[in-house]
Amino acid sequence: MRLLHTMLRVGDLDRSIAFYTEVLGMHLLRRHDYPDGKFTLAFVGYQDEADGAVIELTHNWGVSAYDMGNAFGHIALEVPDAYRACDEIRARGGKVVREAGPMQHGHTVIAFVEDPDGYKVELIQRG
Repeated sequence: MRLLHTMLRVGDLDRSIAFYTEVLGMHLLRRHDYPDGKFTLAFVGYQDEADGAVIELTHNWGVSAYDMGNAFGHIALEVPDAYRACDEIRARGGKVVREAGPMQHGHTVIAFVEDPDGYKVELIQRG
């Protein structure tokens, strides 16, 4: 068994694809409309789905926003330098909601950014 993907419901698919590809540097791996079900799926990630887990962005036609539940936490990405990653994400129009720095009660350097729908993405500095 292996982890395949995490699914997020998004209000504006093109805006979300732009965030994950242009701001976070992922690749659009595939996108497919399902007219009978009135939804579109887009998969984004850093590598092919056969090689690692990806994110499934689900857009239900006619739905422009979702209430954020309190059960989902965040997506985590490993980065070589969290400080530099925050600067680059901000320069590309991304929203940094927790600047890079040591985590509370620990030494690992982390930061948080937010996608257009309010989902949190944690940046964890390697090593």
